[in-house]
Amino acid sequence: MTNEGNPIPLSEERFKPWQRVLLTAVACAATTLLATPLLGHLDLANIVMLFLLTVLLIAVSLGRAAAVLAAVLSVLLFDIFFVPPRFSLAVSNIQYLVTFAVMLATALIVGQLAAGLKQKAREAQVREQRTQALYQAARQLAGALTLEQVIDIARQFIRIQLNADAEILLPDASELPSGQTPRSFRVERHLAKMTQDSGQLVRDSQSAGSGYASLYLPLRASMRIRGVLAVAPPPDSIDLPAENLALLEALASLIAIAIERLHYVDVAHTTQVDMVSERLRSSILSALSHDLRTPLTALVGLADSLFLIKPSLPPAALDTAQAMHEQSARLAGLVGNLLDMARLNAGNVTLRREWQPLEEVIGASIKLLGNALAGHPVRVALPADLPLLEFDAVLLERVFCNLLENAAKYAPAGSAVEIGASQLDDHVEIRVCDHGQGFPAGNLNALFEMFARAQTESGKPGTGLGLAICRAIVEAHGGTISAENRPEGGACVFFTLPKGVPPIMEEESA
Repeated sequence: MTNEGNPIPLSEERFKPWQRVLLTAVACAATTLLATPLLGHLDLANIVMLFLLTVLLIAVSLGRAAAVLAAVLSVLLFDIFFVPPRFSLAVSNIQYLVTFAVMLATALIVGQLAAGLKQKAREAQVREQRTQALYQAARQLAGALTLEQVIDIARQFIRIQLNADAEILLPDASELPSGQTPRSFRVERHLAKMTQDSGQLVRDSQSAGSGYASLYLPLRASMRIRGVLAVAPPPDSIDLPAENLALLEALASLIAIAIERLHYVDVAHTTQVDMVSERLRSSILSALSHDLRTPLTALVGLADSLFLIKPSLPPAALDTAQAMHEQSARLAGLVGNLLDMARLNAGNVTLRREWQPLEEVIGASIKLLGNALAGHPVRVALPADLPLLEFDAVLLERVFCNLLENAAKYAPAGSAVEIGASQLDDHVEIRVCDHGQGFPAGNLNALFEMFARAQTESGKPGTGLGLAICRAIVEAHGGTISAENRPEGGACVFFTLPKGVPPIMEEESA
């Protein structure tokens, strides 16, 4: 047993068995030599006390086995050297047999009690030292900044306290963490998985001492099991005592808490970085949008004013003015999208929810697009029992405009754009579908990220903000949005709105 690398000074460990026998015999012989000159001055009862004192000292110093040997030797030496007739085992008075029996029993009892107290004191000392070591390990684990430090602290503690090798197995790690030395023993993967799944200690006594870990402890934290502590005891300690198992279970709990703390620290750090990045991006978009909106508005106004000049400009100049107007309007729309995206991401948009029919906002969106849908008939199919929905009409109109504009942009000329809706359990699902070539195969959810386009090399104008704005508006209303390709060809975008509890409409009296 050790404490922070220093061996505990125990008599049983300082002396070998044959050395303890020799020391016991020497102590009893020394007591005999000391008491022999006192034979004529002290009664035999007082000389017996000297031998009992010797047994007590040997029990305290050398343990139970040495105390039993000292008790037997003391009775024999007392009989041979002090009880008449001397120098023989015979006794002249039968009463001395009672003396021998009482002396032997007293010596054995005294030796057992003294050795037991010494054992209890030693166990208390070991528990105190291990508690102190466990406290130090807890302090180190609380200050650990990386997973590698946690593993090193655990392995060092088990090596010092139990003279065993250990390894921490994490369910999400496919290989050893960086900087970690390879383990000196092998691990039974199925036993580790059994421990991870059941959350109970697993012991394999048959593999002890064969180069395999024979003890697997779950790293049970407050939220879930974070991994497994695999321990390979030394070959001379196949079965760990109960106090060692309790020590390992306490250490496993500390390790689990440290790993969970590092996990949440990493999650918090990642979340904070994402929040800062998103805030910075929104600030940049907002600043650019505000700075560009004024000159773009002026540029559109100047392009329009060229058509009002009298006399009229030549046709070539008017064509240039028309192209300038279209490009300025397109750029103004892009700036508007950037500004809307910045506001939506910053969370500064207040929804003006009102209970209203869905067909009104669909009709307003179709009318607003105007020429963009000239070559694409729009078919609207809404169920007759569709309830009123609570939404911000201006923002939802923006959703329909973006979806319809995308459908018209990528669908072949003359093909229809379809709008439909259906009632589900607690929400209404709206779909906008076209008959184009559909979305490219892959992760369709990525289409709703900022600046993501379905066809990056397409000649169609666009910046990849339309679907991102749609997602932000729909999620602000408590809904979800997704995309899929139709089996018969074309693409569909689905989004949901919660039903809620619409107000009761009272019929007007005749």
